Amino acid sequence: MSLSGPEALRSLDEALRDIRREEDEIAKRLARSAELVTKFKETESELLRQLAEVRLDPTIQAELSGRLSQAEVKAREMLSRHGAELSAAEEELKGLDQQIAALAKERTEKAAAAAAAQAELKALADRVSVEAVKNPDYAQKRKTAEELAAVAGESIRKTQQAEADREQKGRPYRDDPLFMYLWERGFGTKNYRENNLIQYLDSLIARMVGYPEARVNFAMLNEIPLRLREHADRQQQIAAAAGEAVTRLEKAAVDAAGGRPAREALEKAEARIAAIDQEMVAAEDKRDERAREQRELAQGSDPAFSAAVNGLAEALGREDIKTLLAQARATETGQDDTIVKQIDESRQRAIEEDGDSREQKSRLKTLAARRRELEDIQYEFKKQGFDNPRSSFGEDKLVGDLLNDFLRGGITAADYWGQWRRSQNWTGGGYSQPRQDSPWGGNSGGFQWPDSSFGGGASGGRSNGGFGGNWGRLPTGGGGFGGGGGSSGGGFSRPRTGSSGNRTSGGFKTGGGF
Repeated sequence: MSLSGPEALRSLDEALRDIRREEDEIAKRLARSAELVTKFKETESELLRQLAEVRLDPTIQAELSGRLSQAEVKAREMLSRHGAELSAAEEELKGLDQQIAALAKERTEKAAAAAAAQAELKALADRVSVEAVKNPDYAQKRKTAEELAAVAGESIRKTQQAEADREQKGRPYRDDPLFMYLWERGFGTKNYRENNLIQYLDSLIARMVGYPEARVNFAMLNEIPLRLREHADRQQQIAAAAGEAVTRLEKAAVDAAGGRPAREALEKAEARIAAIDQEMVAAEDKRDERAREQRELAQGSDPAFSAAVNGLAEALGREDIKTLLAQARATETGQDDTIVKQIDESRQRAIEEDGDSREQKSRLKTLAARRRELEDIQYEFKKQGFDNPRSSFGEDKLVGDLLNDFLRGGITAADYWGQWRRSQNWTGGGYSQPRQDSPWGGNSGGFQWPDSSFGGGASGGRSNGGFGGNWGRLPTGGGGFGGGGGSSGGGFSRPRTGSSGNRTSGGFKTGGGF
Protein backbone atom coordinates (compact mmCIF):
# COMPACT_ATOMS: atom_id res chain seq x y z
CA MET A 1 0.00 0.00 0.00
CA SER A 2 1.41 3.38 -1.01
CA LEU A 3 1.05 6.81 0.57
CA SER A 4 0.34 10.03 -1.27
CA GLY A 5 2.36 13.13 -0.42
CA PRO A 6 -0.51 14.88 1.40
CA GLU A 7 -1.33 11.70 3.35
CA ALA A 8 2.27 11.32 4.42
CA LEU A 9 2.47 14.94 5.59
CA ARG A 10 -0.74 14.52 7.61
CA SER A 11 0.79 11.45 9.26
CA LEU A 12 3.88 13.44 10.24
CA ASP A 13 1.64 16.21 11.60
CA GLU A 14 -0.28 13.66 13.67
CA ALA A 15 2.93 12.10 14.99
CA LEU A 16 4.18 15.51 16.08
CA ARG A 17 0.86 16.26 17.79
CA ASP A 18 1.07 12.93 19.62
CA ILE A 19 4.61 13.65 20.81
CA ARG A 20 3.66 17.14 22.00
CA ARG A 21 0.62 15.72 23.78
CA GLU A 22 2.73 13.11 25.55
CA GLU A 23 5.28 15.78 26.51
CA ASP A 24 2.50 17.82 28.08
CA GLU A 25 1.10 14.81 29.95
CA ILE A 26 4.50 13.86 31.36
CA ALA A 27 5.21 17.46 32.36
CA LYS A 28 1.89 17.55 34.22
CA ARG A 29 2.70 14.22 35.91
CA LEU A 30 6.07 15.57 37.00
CA ALA A 31 4.43 18.69 38.38
CA ARG A 32 1.95 16.58 40.37
CA SER A 33 4.85 14.44 41.57
CA ALA A 34 6.74 17.49 42.83
CA GLU A 35 3.64 18.62 44.67
CA LEU A 36 3.13 15.16 46.16
CA VAL A 37 6.71 14.96 47.41
CA THR A 38 6.32 18.37 49.04
CA LYS A 39 3.05 17.29 50.67
CA PHE A 40 4.65 14.07 51.91
CA LYS A 41 7.32 16.19 53.57
CA GLU A 42 4.63 18.42 55.08
CA THR A 43 2.90 15.30 56.42
CA GLU A 44 6.20 14.12 57.86
CA SER A 45 6.68 17.51 59.46
CA GLU A 46 3.27 17.36 61.10
CA LEU A 47 3.92 13.84 62.38
CA LEU A 48 7.26 14.92 63.82
CA ARG A 49 5.49 17.73 65.69
CA GLN A 50 3.11 15.15 67.15
CA LEU A 51 6.04 12.98 68.14
CA ALA A 52 7.73 15.98 69.75
CA GLU A 53 4.62 16.65 71.85
CA VAL A 54 4.88 13.14 73.25
CA ARG A 55 8.62 12.92 73.86
CA LEU A 56 10.08 16.44 74.29
CA ASP A 57 9.73 19.08 76.97
CA PRO A 58 7.69 22.16 76.03
CA THR A 59 10.69 24.44 75.39
CA ILE A 60 12.45 22.11 72.94
CA GLN A 61 9.09 21.15 71.49
CA ALA A 62 8.21 24.77 70.70
CA GLU A 63 11.62 25.46 69.12
CA LEU A 64 11.39 22.40 66.87
CA SER A 65 7.77 23.07 65.98
CA GLY A 66 8.50 26.68 65.08
CA ARG A 67 11.40 25.71 62.89
CA LEU A 68 9.34 23.09 61.03
CA SER A 69 6.38 25.44 60.65
CA GLN A 70 8.56 28.15 59.14
CA ALA A 71 9.97 25.72 56.58
CA GLU A 72 6.46 24.45 55.81
CA VAL A 73 5.10 27.93 55.20
CA LYS A 74 7.88 28.75 52.74
CA ALA A 75 7.38 25.47 50.91
CA ARG A 76 3.61 25.97 50.81
CA GLU A 77 3.95 29.52 49.45
CA MET A 78 6.35 28.39 46.74
CA LEU A 79 4.13 25.44 45.90
CA SER A 80 1.23 27.80 45.32
CA ARG A 81 3.31 30.12 43.13
CA HIS A 82 4.80 27.12 41.34
CA GLY A 83 1.33 25.84 40.51
CA ALA A 84 0.29 29.21 39.11
CA GLU A 85 3.40 29.40 36.91
CA LEU A 86 2.80 25.88 35.62
CA SER A 87 -0.81 26.71 34.78
CA ALA A 88 0.32 29.78 32.85
CA ALA A 89 2.92 27.73 30.96
CA GLU A 90 0.34 25.08 30.11
CA GLU A 91 -2.05 27.71 28.79
CA GLU A 92 0.64 29.27 26.62
CA LEU A 93 1.59 25.87 25.20
CA LYS A 94 -2.07 25.16 24.51
CA GLY A 95 -2.32 28.43 22.57
CA LEU A 96 0.80 27.64 20.56
CA ASP A 97 -0.52 24.15 19.77
CA GLN A 98 -3.72 25.72 18.48
CA GLN A 99 -1.70 28.17 16.37
CA ILE A 100 0.41 25.37 14.86
CA ALA A 101 -2.70 23.27 14.17
CA ALA A 102 -4.42 26.24 12.49
CA LEU A 103 -1.37 26.86 10.30
CA ALA A 104 -1.23 23.19 9.34
CA LYS A 105 -4.91 23.27 8.41
CA GLU A 106 -4.50 26.42 6.32
CA ARG A 107 -1.48 24.90 4.61
CA THR A 108 -3.51 21.84 3.64
CA GLU A 109 -6.18 24.09 2.17
CA LYS A 110 -3.64 26.16 0.23
CA ALA A 111 -1.95 22.99 -1.03
CA ALA A 112 -5.30 21.76 -2.33
CA ALA A 113 -5.86 25.10 -4.07
CA ALA A 114 -2.37 24.92 -5.58
CA ALA A 115 -3.03 21.37 -6.79
CA ALA A 116 -6.28 22.46 -8.45
CA ALA A 117 -4.55 25.37 -10.20
CA GLN A 118 -1.74 23.06 -11.18
CA ALA A 119 -4.17 20.60 -12.79
CA GLU A 120 -5.89 23.43 -14.66
CA LEU A 121 -2.59 24.72 -16.01
CA LYS A 122 -1.53 21.24 -17.06
CA ALA A 123 -4.76 20.78 -19.01
CA LEU A 124 -4.18 24.16 -20.67
CA ALA A 125 -0.57 23.25 -21.47
CA ASP A 126 -1.72 20.11 -23.26
CA ARG A 127 -3.77 22.29 -25.60
CA VAL A 128 -1.25 25.01 -26.37
CA SER A 129 2.02 23.08 -26.38
CA VAL A 130 1.79 22.17 -30.08
CA GLU A 131 1.60 25.83 -31.10
CA ALA A 132 4.15 26.99 -28.56
CA VAL A 133 6.89 24.73 -29.90
CA LYS A 134 6.49 26.25 -33.36
CA ASN A 135 7.44 29.72 -32.10
CA PRO A 136 11.04 30.21 -33.37
CA ASP A 137 11.82 32.90 -30.81
CA TYR A 138 10.80 30.63 -27.97
CA ALA A 139 12.61 27.63 -29.46
CA GLN A 140 15.86 29.58 -29.80
CA LYS A 141 15.66 31.09 -26.32
CA ARG A 142 14.80 27.72 -24.90
CA LYS A 143 17.74 26.05 -26.61
CA THR A 144 20.09 28.81 -25.47
CA ALA A 145 18.82 28.57 -21.89
CA GLU A 146 19.35 24.81 -21.85
CA GLU A 147 22.85 25.08 -23.27
CA LEU A 148 23.80 27.77 -20.76
CA ALA A 149 22.28 25.71 -17.95
CA ALA A 150 24.41 22.76 -19.06
CA VAL A 151 27.52 24.94 -19.07
CA ALA A 152 26.68 26.24 -15.59
CA GLY A 153 26.10 22.69 -14.39
CA GLU A 154 29.46 21.55 -15.72
CA SER A 155 31.12 24.56 -14.07
CA ILE A 156 29.59 23.60 -10.76
CA ARG A 157 30.74 19.99 -11.21
CA LYS A 158 34.33 21.07 -11.86
CA THR A 159 34.21 23.44 -8.90
CA GLN A 160 32.98 20.72 -6.59
CA GLN A 161 35.72 18.40 -7.81
CA ALA A 162 38.35 21.06 -7.19
CA GLU A 163 36.96 21.67 -3.71
CA ALA A 164 37.08 17.94 -3.01
CA ASP A 165 40.70 17.86 -4.22
CA ARG A 166 41.52 20.79 -1.97
CA GLU A 167 40.13 18.88 1.00
CA GLN A 168 41.74 15.55 0.17
CA LYS A 169 45.08 16.58 -1.35
CA GLY A 170 45.54 19.47 1.02
CA ARG A 171 45.23 17.32 4.14
CA PRO A 172 48.92 16.24 4.22
CA TYR A 173 49.95 19.88 4.13
CA ARG A 174 47.50 20.85 6.88
CA ASP A 175 48.62 17.90 9.01
CA ASP A 176 52.29 18.98 8.83
CA PRO A 177 52.82 21.34 11.81
CA LEU A 178 56.14 22.72 10.49
CA PHE A 179 54.69 23.50 7.07
CA MET A 180 51.60 25.14 8.61
CA TYR A 181 53.80 27.13 10.98
CA LEU A 182 55.61 28.67 8.02
CA TRP A 183 52.42 29.03 5.98
CA GLU A 184 50.57 30.90 8.70
CA ARG A 185 53.52 33.25 9.19
CA GLY A 186 53.51 33.99 5.46
CA PHE A 187 57.06 32.73 4.99
CA GLY A 188 58.26 33.31 1.43
CA THR A 189 55.75 36.10 0.78
CA LYS A 190 55.85 39.88 1.11
CA ASN A 191 53.75 39.61 4.27
CA TYR A 192 56.53 37.84 6.16
CA ARG A 193 58.00 40.18 8.80
CA GLU A 194 60.45 38.71 11.32
CA ASN A 195 63.82 39.67 12.78
CA ASN A 196 67.04 38.23 11.38
CA LEU A 197 67.37 35.42 13.88
CA ILE A 198 63.80 34.19 13.33
CA GLN A 199 64.26 34.48 9.58
CA TYR A 200 67.40 32.35 9.79
CA LEU A 201 65.71 29.67 11.90
CA ASP A 202 62.62 29.66 9.68
CA SER A 203 64.80 29.25 6.59
CA LEU A 204 66.37 26.14 8.15
CA ILE A 205 62.90 24.71 8.78
CA ALA A 206 61.86 25.60 5.22
CA ARG A 207 64.81 23.71 3.71
CA MET A 208 64.13 20.76 5.98
CA VAL A 209 60.46 20.37 4.93
CA GLY A 210 60.86 21.45 1.29
CA TYR A 211 58.67 24.44 1.92
CA PRO A 212 59.24 26.53 -1.28
CA GLU A 213 57.86 23.85 -3.62
CA ALA A 214 55.17 22.76 -1.17
CA ARG A 215 53.96 26.34 -0.68
CA VAL A 216 53.35 26.77 -4.43
CA ASN A 217 51.42 23.50 -4.62
CA PHE A 218 49.33 24.25 -1.53
CA ALA A 219 48.58 27.78 -2.76
CA MET A 220 47.33 26.39 -6.06
CA LEU A 221 45.16 23.82 -4.28
CA ASN A 222 43.51 26.68 -2.38
CA GLU A 223 43.35 29.17 -5.23
CA ILE A 224 41.93 27.02 -8.05
CA PRO A 225 38.59 26.26 -6.30
CA LEU A 226 38.11 29.96 -5.56
CA ARG A 227 38.61 30.91 -9.20
CA LEU A 228 36.40 28.08 -10.41
CA ARG A 229 33.70 29.08 -7.93
CA GLU A 230 33.76 32.65 -9.24
CA HIS A 231 33.49 31.34 -12.80
CA ALA A 232 30.64 28.98 -11.86
CA ASP A 233 28.77 31.83 -10.16
CA ARG A 234 29.06 33.93 -13.32
CA GLN A 235 27.83 31.03 -15.46
CA GLN A 236 24.88 30.53 -13.16
CA GLN A 237 23.98 34.20 -13.41
CA ILE A 238 24.15 34.04 -17.20
CA ALA A 239 22.03 30.88 -17.25
CA ALA A 240 19.53 32.44 -14.86
CA ALA A 241 19.16 35.50 -17.11
CA ALA A 242 18.55 33.23 -20.12
CA GLY A 243 16.03 31.26 -18.10
CA GLU A 244 14.20 34.44 -17.17
CA ALA A 245 13.86 35.31 -20.86
CA VAL A 246 12.25 31.89 -21.46
CA THR A 247 10.03 32.39 -18.44
CA ARG A 248 8.69 35.66 -19.81
CA LEU A 249 7.69 33.92 -23.04
CA GLU A 250 6.12 31.07 -21.10
CA LYS A 251 4.07 33.46 -19.03
CA ALA A 252 2.93 35.34 -22.10
CA ALA A 253 1.86 32.12 -23.87
CA VAL A 254 -0.04 30.87 -20.85
CA ASP A 255 -1.71 34.20 -20.22
CA ALA A 256 -2.70 34.55 -23.89
CA ALA A 257 -4.39 31.13 -23.71
CA GLY A 258 -6.43 32.17 -20.67
CA GLY A 259 -4.21 30.66 -18.01
CA ARG A 260 -3.34 33.83 -16.15
CA PRO A 261 -5.96 33.42 -13.37
CA ALA A 262 -4.84 29.85 -12.68
CA ARG A 263 -1.17 30.80 -12.84
CA GLU A 264 -1.66 33.69 -10.44
CA ALA A 265 -3.76 31.51 -8.15
CA LEU A 266 -0.94 28.95 -8.08
CA GLU A 267 1.70 31.58 -7.41
CA LYS A 268 -0.44 33.12 -4.67
CA ALA A 269 -1.06 29.75 -3.02
CA GLU A 270 2.63 28.83 -3.17
CA ALA A 271 3.66 32.19 -1.72
CA ARG A 272 1.24 31.74 1.18
CA ILE A 273 2.44 28.17 1.77
CA ALA A 274 6.03 29.39 1.90
CA ALA A 275 5.00 32.04 4.43
CA ILE A 276 3.07 29.45 6.48
CA ASP A 277 6.12 27.21 6.60
CA GLN A 278 8.18 30.04 8.06
CA GLU A 279 5.42 30.91 10.53
CA MET A 280 5.29 27.27 11.60
CA VAL A 281 9.05 27.22 12.17
CA ALA A 282 8.76 30.30 14.37
CA ALA A 283 5.76 28.90 16.27
CA GLU A 284 7.45 25.52 16.76
CA ASP A 285 10.64 27.16 18.02
CA LYS A 286 8.65 29.33 20.41
CA ARG A 287 6.78 26.26 21.61
CA ASP A 288 10.06 24.39 22.03
CA GLU A 289 11.37 27.17 24.25
CA ARG A 290 8.15 27.28 26.30
CA ALA A 291 8.17 23.47 26.59
CA ARG A 292 11.71 23.68 27.98
CA GLU A 293 10.57 26.23 30.56
CA GLN A 294 7.57 24.05 31.45
CA ARG A 295 9.91 21.06 31.78
CA GLU A 296 12.11 22.92 34.22
CA LEU A 297 9.12 24.05 36.25
CA ALA A 298 7.60 20.57 36.29
CA GLN A 299 10.90 19.06 37.43
CA GLY A 300 11.18 21.57 40.28
CA SER A 301 14.23 23.22 38.72
CA ASP A 302 13.07 26.72 39.63
CA PRO A 303 15.70 28.03 42.10
CA ALA A 304 13.20 29.58 44.51
CA PHE A 305 11.00 26.48 44.53
CA SER A 306 14.01 24.20 44.96
CA ALA A 307 15.30 26.34 47.82
CA ALA A 308 11.96 26.18 49.65
CA VAL A 309 11.60 22.41 49.24
CA ASN A 310 15.24 21.81 50.14
CA GLY A 311 14.78 24.03 53.21
CA LEU A 312 11.94 21.82 54.40
CA ALA A 313 13.98 18.69 53.67
CA GLU A 314 16.93 20.10 55.65
CA ALA A 315 14.66 20.95 58.55
CA LEU A 316 13.41 17.36 58.55
CA GLY A 317 16.93 15.97 58.37
CA ARG A 318 18.52 17.85 61.26
CA GLU A 319 20.40 15.90 63.90
CA ASP A 320 17.86 16.58 66.64
CA ILE A 321 15.11 15.16 64.39
CA LYS A 322 17.19 12.03 63.78
CA THR A 323 17.77 11.69 67.52
CA LEU A 324 14.05 12.08 68.23
CA LEU A 325 13.19 9.32 65.74
CA ALA A 326 15.93 7.02 67.01
CA GLN A 327 14.66 7.37 70.60
CA ALA A 328 11.09 6.73 69.48
CA ARG A 329 12.14 3.58 67.61
CA ALA A 330 14.05 2.35 70.69
CA THR A 331 10.93 2.39 72.91
CA GLU A 332 7.85 0.23 72.67
CA THR A 333 5.23 2.91 73.27
CA GLY A 334 2.16 2.32 71.09
CA GLN A 335 1.62 6.00 70.28
CA ASP A 336 5.29 6.43 69.33
CA ASP A 337 5.26 3.37 67.14
CA THR A 338 2.16 4.51 65.25
CA ILE A 339 3.64 7.92 64.50
CA VAL A 340 7.03 6.45 63.49
CA LYS A 341 5.31 3.96 61.18
CA GLN A 342 3.38 6.79 59.51
CA ILE A 343 6.59 8.79 59.08
CA ASP A 344 8.30 5.79 57.47
CA GLU A 345 5.36 5.29 55.14
CA SER A 346 5.42 8.96 54.11
CA ARG A 347 9.15 8.82 53.44
CA GLN A 348 8.82 5.60 51.42
CA ARG A 349 6.10 7.11 49.26
CA ALA A 350 8.29 10.17 48.65
CA ILE A 351 11.19 7.88 47.63
CA GLU A 352 8.95 5.96 45.23
CA GLU A 353 7.63 9.19 43.77
CA ASP A 354 11.20 10.44 43.26
CA GLY A 355 12.15 7.22 41.47
CA ASP A 356 9.19 7.45 39.11
CA SER A 357 10.02 11.11 38.47
CA ARG A 358 13.57 10.25 37.40
CA GLU A 359 12.21 7.86 34.78
CA GLN A 360 9.68 10.41 33.56
CA LYS A 361 12.33 13.14 33.35
CA SER A 362 14.50 10.89 31.19
CA ARG A 363 11.58 10.08 28.90
CA LEU A 364 10.59 13.74 28.65
CA LYS A 365 14.12 14.67 27.59
CA THR A 366 14.11 11.93 24.95
CA LEU A 367 10.69 12.97 23.66
CA ALA A 368 11.84 16.57 23.27
CA ALA A 369 14.84 15.41 21.22
CA ARG A 370 12.64 13.18 19.04
CA ARG A 371 10.15 15.97 18.47
CA ARG A 372 12.86 18.34 17.29
CA GLU A 373 14.24 15.67 14.96
CA LEU A 374 10.78 14.97 13.56
CA GLU A 375 10.27 18.71 13.04
CA ASP A 376 13.53 18.71 11.09
CA ILE A 377 12.32 15.81 8.95
CA GLN A 378 8.92 17.40 8.36
CA TYR A 379 10.59 20.65 7.29
CA GLU A 380 12.85 18.81 4.85
CA PHE A 381 9.85 16.81 3.61
CA LYS A 382 8.01 20.00 2.66
CA LYS A 383 11.13 21.64 1.29
CA GLN A 384 11.67 18.71 -1.06
CA GLY A 385 8.08 19.02 -2.33
CA PHE A 386 7.21 15.54 -1.07
CA ASP A 387 3.82 16.82 0.10
CA ASN A 388 2.74 17.40 -3.52
CA PRO A 389 -0.27 15.31 -4.68
CA ARG A 390 1.91 13.90 -7.47
CA SER A 391 4.42 12.63 -4.92
CA SER A 392 3.92 9.16 -3.46
CA PHE A 393 5.70 6.66 -1.21
CA GLY A 394 5.79 2.95 -1.84
CA GLU A 395 6.48 2.05 1.80
CA ASP A 396 3.51 2.62 4.12
CA LYS A 397 5.60 1.44 7.11
CA LEU A 398 7.13 4.93 7.05
CA VAL A 399 4.19 6.10 9.17
CA GLY A 400 3.90 2.81 11.04
CA ASP A 401 6.67 0.48 12.17
CA LEU A 402 9.52 2.65 10.91
CA LEU A 403 8.12 5.72 12.65
CA ASN A 404 7.84 3.74 15.88
CA ASP A 405 11.41 2.49 15.47
CA PHE A 406 12.59 6.07 15.07
CA LEU A 407 10.63 7.29 18.10
CA ARG A 408 12.01 4.43 20.24
CA GLY A 409 15.56 5.22 19.10
CA GLY A 410 15.92 2.05 17.02
CA ILE A 411 16.96 4.10 13.98
CA THR A 412 18.47 7.56 13.75
CA ALA A 413 16.87 10.64 12.23
CA ALA A 414 19.27 10.32 9.29
CA ASP A 415 18.21 6.72 8.70
CA TYR A 416 14.53 7.54 8.95
CA TRP A 417 14.79 10.48 6.55
CA GLY A 418 16.80 8.29 4.17
CA GLN A 419 13.92 5.80 4.13
CA TRP A 420 11.55 8.59 3.08
CA ARG A 421 13.84 9.69 0.28
CA ARG A 422 14.35 6.18 -1.08
CA SER A 423 10.65 5.37 -1.00
CA GLN A 424 9.52 8.57 -2.74
CA ASN A 425 8.64 8.80 -6.43
CA TRP A 426 6.77 11.15 -8.76
CA THR A 427 3.75 10.24 -10.81
CA GLY A 428 3.24 11.49 -14.35
CA GLY A 429 6.66 10.90 -15.85
CA GLY A 430 10.24 11.87 -15.23
CA TYR A 431 11.47 15.27 -14.25
CA SER A 432 14.43 17.06 -15.67
CA GLN A 433 16.95 19.38 -14.09
CA PRO A 434 15.24 22.13 -12.05
CA ARG A 435 15.23 25.65 -13.42
CA GLN A 436 14.69 27.73 -10.35
CA ASP A 437 13.52 30.88 -12.14
CA SER A 438 10.41 29.18 -13.52
CA PRO A 439 7.22 30.77 -12.23
CA TRP A 440 5.64 27.35 -11.73
CA GLY A 441 8.01 26.10 -9.20
CA GLY A 442 11.39 25.60 -10.69
CA ASN A 443 11.30 22.70 -13.11
CA SER A 444 13.20 23.09 -16.31
CA GLY A 445 10.14 22.04 -18.09
CA GLY A 446 6.48 22.03 -18.18
CA PHE A 447 4.78 20.52 -21.20
CA GLN A 448 4.94 16.83 -21.89
CA TRP A 449 6.05 17.59 -25.42
CA PRO A 450 4.17 15.65 -28.13
CA ASP A 451 7.45 14.68 -29.80
CA SER A 452 11.16 14.91 -29.18
CA SER A 453 11.82 17.31 -32.04
CA PHE A 454 12.67 20.13 -29.67
CA GLY A 455 16.17 19.06 -28.68
CA GLY A 456 18.94 20.95 -27.07
CA GLY A 457 21.09 21.08 -24.03
CA ALA A 458 23.93 18.83 -23.04
CA SER A 459 21.61 15.88 -22.65
CA GLY A 460 20.66 15.81 -26.33
CA GLY A 461 17.05 15.17 -27.33
CA ARG A 462 14.25 16.19 -25.07
CA SER A 463 11.33 13.87 -24.48
CA ASN A 464 9.67 15.94 -21.79
CA GLY A 465 9.94 19.44 -20.45
CA GLY A 466 9.11 22.82 -21.83
CA PHE A 467 6.85 25.16 -19.92
CA GLY A 468 3.67 24.10 -18.21
CA GLY A 469 3.87 20.35 -17.67
CA ASN A 470 5.24 20.14 -14.15
CA TRP A 471 3.18 23.01 -12.79
CA GLY A 472 3.87 23.69 -9.16
CA ARG A 473 7.04 22.89 -7.34
CA LEU A 474 7.92 19.36 -8.38
CA PRO A 475 11.69 19.24 -8.86
CA THR A 476 13.42 16.04 -7.86
CA GLY A 477 16.01 17.94 -5.88
CA GLY A 478 13.85 20.37 -3.94
CA GLY A 479 10.81 22.56 -3.96
CA GLY A 480 7.38 21.46 -3.02
CA PHE A 481 4.42 23.73 -2.70
CA GLY A 482 6.15 26.82 -1.49
CA GLY A 483 9.31 24.94 -0.64
CA GLY A 484 12.82 26.16 -0.97
CA GLY A 485 15.69 24.80 -2.96
CA GLY A 486 16.65 21.18 -2.81
CA SER A 487 18.99 19.32 -0.59
CA SER A 488 20.87 16.27 -1.57
CA GLY A 489 21.03 15.02 1.98
CA GLY A 490 23.77 14.91 4.55
CA GLY A 491 22.08 17.25 7.01
CA PHE A 492 18.83 18.93 7.94
CA SER A 493 18.40 22.49 6.77
CA ARG A 494 15.64 23.61 9.14
CA PRO A 495 16.66 26.83 10.87
CA ARG A 496 16.64 26.45 14.62
CA THR A 497 16.71 29.22 17.21
CA GLY A 498 16.27 29.43 20.94
CA SER A 499 18.08 27.88 23.86
CA SER A 500 16.95 24.35 23.03
CA GLY A 501 18.84 24.39 19.76
CA ASN A 502 20.89 27.08 18.07
CA ARG A 503 21.37 25.27 14.79
CA THR A 504 20.90 27.31 11.66
CA SER A 505 21.90 24.29 9.64
CA GLY A 506 23.58 21.17 10.70
CA GLY A 507 24.10 17.47 10.62
CA PHE A 508 21.73 14.77 11.61
CA LYS A 509 21.40 13.93 15.24
CA THR A 510 22.03 10.35 16.14
CA GLY A 511 19.18 9.94 18.54
CA GLY A 512 19.32 7.49 21.37
CA GLY A 513 17.03 5.09 23.11
CA PHE A 514 14.19 5.26 25.55
